[in-house]
Amino acid sequence: MSRRVRETISSNHFFSPKMITLAIFLVLFFANDQLSFSEAQLQFGFYSKTCPSAESIVRNIVQQAITRDPGNAAVLLRLHFHDCFVEGCDGSILIKHDVNDDERFAGGNAGLGGFDVIDEAKSELERVCPGVVSCADIVTLAARDAVVEAKGPFYEVPTGRRDGLIANMRNAANLPDVEDSVNTLKSKFREKGLSDKDLVLLSAGAHTIGTTACFFVMPRLDAQDPTINPEFFKVLRSKCPQGGDVNVRIPLDWESQFVFDDQIFRNIKNGKGVILSDSVLYQNNDMKKIIDSYLANNRSLKANFAADFAKAMVKMSAIGVKVGVQGQIRRICSATN
Repeated sequence: MSRRVRETISSNHFFSPKMITLAIFLVLFFANDQLSFSEAQLQFGFYSKTCPSAESIVRNIVQQAITRDPGNAAVLLRLHFHDCFVEGCDGSILIKHDVNDDERFAGGNAGLGGFDVIDEAKSELERVCPGVVSCADIVTLAARDAVVEAKGPFYEVPTGRRDGLIANMRNAANLPDVEDSVNTLKSKFREKGLSDKDLVLLSAGAHTIGTTACFFVMPRLDAQDPTINPEFFKVLRSKCPQGGDVNVRIPLDWESQFVFDDQIFRNIKNGKGVILSDSVLYQNNDMKKIIDSYLANNRSLKANFAADFAKAMVKMSAIGVKVGVQGQIRRICSATN
């Protein structure tokens, strides 16, 4: 009950029916508000009672997808990142209307995939636990399981996200871009509550697996970027010749494109970063220190890439989440109910 209500009751020395009603309303309102706040949080094991097999179902579907094509690990990881950076981690990246003005069709989302894997997992979950598991949580769990399948760390994922209702191409106009400067990248990550360390881990670090298109590399090659190792320049140019097919895919980590490891940081340090947004990080003293911390020769001083990456992923997966009564649980992931 507010102080003003208490003082009014005390000063009049009696409780009128109207005052009693108001007092009861205020007590119930604040109690309900606190209850909603406490319940409307992400939780570890959110589906333990409502759909106990939820996480294992997603895991099995992801394992099958990566067995078919090891490249799917990076595809699912990228899908999660792009979902979280627009409208929060709410599955909005999955929505597809008849007209191609949805978030997934934004320029920064070019080449995104994994939608079929998410749809397959959702279909099985709807068969087992209809109307319970959100598409947003499926995307988050699938990314975690994809990292594990690539020999990366297992980490617990809090769940309880609900699906967003908005998917607009214009909202994806400010995604991190391969040609962004270090300061621009820092700014975009900070807007999402992510640190410089998170930037190194979730941008460059995540590129330990996966591929990119020559389209994103050719501008560097045409400009003869001096930060590229001369021998590696020849390798890149042979794969992405001037005037060649811009859709040709090349590994982001030339040494171990299907394995989660810290080789990507060695590549960047040695001038073998494939895309500009990875390479420019090492030209910045703050970013350089973070990258070097994962390459220290002294094991007692070497930062734990796997553990730090897991923490950054959990942190990112909480960006702008819809919980409680926000959003909805979609019946199919490509359309709102």
